[in-house]
Amino acid sequence: MRAESQGFLVKAERALRAGQILLREADAESAVGRAYYAMLHTAQALLREKDLRYRKHSGVHSPFGEHFVKTGNMDPKFHRWILAAFNNRLKGDYDFDAAIDSETAALTLEHAGEFLREAKHYLQTATPPESAD
Repeated sequence: MRAESQGFLVKAERALRAGQILLREADAESAVGRAYYAMLHTAQALLREKDLRYRKHSGVHSPFGEHFVKTGNMDPKFHRWILAAFNNRLKGDYDFDAAIDSETAALTLEHAGEFLREAKHYLQTATPPESAD
């Protein structure tokens, strides 16, 4: 696994742990945001393994779907989950009356954890990229 991919997985794990702490502290809006970032970093880890780099959130979402979901390498639910988490993060961060409850946050954190576990498994078992000699 590439060092960059590993680094994004570490960031994803950190975001997931932070989200769990925030949920325990009854901050569902912030917990959803951390869950989203755990998913974003997970998707970035997968894309970096293919030497793909993107700066914008949408620049990660679409290529993840193209290179991992449409190819059958990852379950389509992960693409749906990252998009839903992104929308909830936007609501939580920018709407003053966002109604993100603890159940939504807990489910989003659960999804982020599942996505992270599946991505790690994929990256550990996938054929390494060919090196240029």
